[in-house]
Amino acid sequence: MASTDWKTAPLETVIRLQRGFDLPVGDRSPGTVPVVGASGVIGHHSEAKVSAPGVTLGRAGAMGNATYISREFWPLNTTLFVTDFLGNDPRYIYFLLHHIDFSGYNSGAVQPMLNRNYITNIQVSLPSKQEQQAIAEVLGALDDKITVNERIAETAMDLAQARYALAPATAQTRIGDVAAVFDGPHATPQKTPHGPWFLSISSLKGGMLDLTESAHLSENDFPRWTKRVQPQEGDVLFSYETRLGEAALMPAGVRACLGRRMGLLRPRSTSVNSTLLLHAYLSREFQEEIRRRTVHGATVDRIPLKEMPSWSISLPAENDRKGLTSTLNALHAKITHTAEENRALTALRDTLLPQLVTGKLRIKDAERVVEDAV
Repeated sequence: MASTDWKTAPLETVIRLQRGFDLPVGDRSPGTVPVVGASGVIGHHSEAKVSAPGVTLGRAGAMGNATYISREFWPLNTTLFVTDFLGNDPRYIYFLLHHIDFSGYNSGAVQPMLNRNYITNIQVSLPSKQEQQAIAEVLGALDDKITVNERIAETAMDLAQARYALAPATAQTRIGDVAAVFDGPHATPQKTPHGPWFLSISSLKGGMLDLTESAHLSENDFPRWTKRVQPQEGDVLFSYETRLGEAALMPAGVRACLGRRMGLLRPRSTSVNSTLLLHAYLSREFQEEIRRRTVHGATVDRIPLKEMPSWSISLPAENDRKGLTSTLNALHAKITHTAEENRALTALRDTLLPQLVTGKLRIKDAERVVEDAV
């Protein structure tokens, strides 16, 4: 049960919100200031508009997506940002907004749109400032550990790419000789809260797979969406439309189907294993091949998949592959481990969050669970 000092109040008495500011990509200068869009940090700039700490809320596109910023930042006009926390703890407000379901407040005709005037009367439960800080500290510990893991994975990926670049790519072959090429369905199934993953091209990030950007589909739909191919451990996932050049390894223990605009390469032999093939795909030489072969359409750019098996790809000489593959596998094992740990931490956070921000779970009970996890 919630503590007696919790109160229920309309959102407009808890925070003040304002629309963000325009900043076209061409107007951005090199810098370290986070540029925050509806889905989170999407770039950097030399100038800040808002001091830290800050909280944004997706206004257009990723409507209702909350982002917490620990340093000064620039919120884009696709967001609403908090101008006044009215005495409340900023990080608690982030978790509170993350908990609210804004889907019923869509005011957009073409794309999802959140109008701040429509959400002012949303009723929220609010504890004392001291309890807000305690809740934010517990949930923040999970978010901080997730962030640390992400940095570890990014560092491991950078090392893997640097190690691959040191091996001379002297063996020329065709993609079709070393891997089979598959593409996914050309439609989107009904999304569900749980079930197998429906992979999204947004999950391909810097050579790694981030499942937080993907959705789920039902078990009943799964056989139909995997009729052509079901991704398996070691497949190289890639985007063949819009986000060209992105790729990642398919991890073990994940049941999924390909999303729209996604394809995969399945190695034909152990002489060119998955990690080697992934880094050959991400290499500067093959990225140039993708740019050269790209078909520029009226709406999106795409890779002509039927032609892809005939494309040339450069690989290290066979006598260089064994040691290189061992190093790459070790680094990708670290990436996989941190991704698995983050999925568990995210699931724990998402379980605790609604119970804590509604007062249904005591802080002490949550602290013990989080201490064991972190």
